[in-house]
Amino acid sequence: MTASDLIQITDSHCHLDFPDFDAERPEVIARALEVGVTRMVTICTRLKNEPQVRAIAEAHAPVFYAAGTHPMSAADEPMTTVEELVAMAQHPKFVGIGETGLDYHYTADSAAVQKQSLPIHIEAARQTGLPLIIHSRDADADMADILTSEHANGAFSCVMHCYTSGPDLAKAALDLGFYLSMSGIATFPKSQEVRDIFAAAPVERVLVETDSPYLAPKPFRGKRNEPGYTVHTAKVGAEVFGMDFADFAAQTQANFDRLFWKAAQFKAVA
Repeated sequence: MTASDLIQITDSHCHLDFPDFDAERPEVIARALEVGVTRMVTICTRLKNEPQVRAIAEAHAPVFYAAGTHPMSAADEPMTTVEELVAMAQHPKFVGIGETGLDYHYTADSAAVQKQSLPIHIEAARQTGLPLIIHSRDADADMADILTSEHANGAFSCVMHCYTSGPDLAKAALDLGFYLSMSGIATFPKSQEVRDIFAAAPVERVLVETDSPYLAPKPFRGKRNEPGYTVHTAKVGAEVFGMDFADFAAQTQANFDRLFWKAAQFKAVA
């Protein structure tokens, strides 16, 4: 099988700058390409690391990047500004704002700071037209309220990354025209509720991701995740929607291109 014969998919959310990949980053990217994962969006979670994340995207043709302040880091990092995010977004391979959001599972004590940080990212998404990348854990009601009220104040696009929250937040996000991203968690035997939430969503609003190095899908659960494993999550996604893998992969590619329009339009300078 040649590269052109492979079914192509995109890992819409990974963390290639994390030290887990330091010893073999080029090899990890090469392995992804070998199985048909032809694009990867690597996510910067602390803005002080943006230069390193940007450098990875610049060094590897299949890699794009996004940047924001992760909610679990919001209390430890300087508060960003809309202007700072908009300036970063001028880079040709910068394709999304975030990840940002709310995490009350590990960092409920910093909820107030997280609620300050999130609207700054939302406004940057509005101004740039780039998708907001949301992390939400144990914060369904607040997240639904903030996204709904902010959207009423001015539209923006958004993906709920690694979606594992409840059906009510999923409905609120989908009602706003947002997207849900499926991670390796959807492949776990005990994740039927997650699969049911995706099955109830429009397939035109679904992406796939790894969140690597975390959350490796079956059959790699418990090991370090990497972008090439997106294929295993996508195969489960195809089963959830009762589709052939090739058709589901093509649908998620179209979805990614629609939401992450800047990556879809990117043309490398010769």
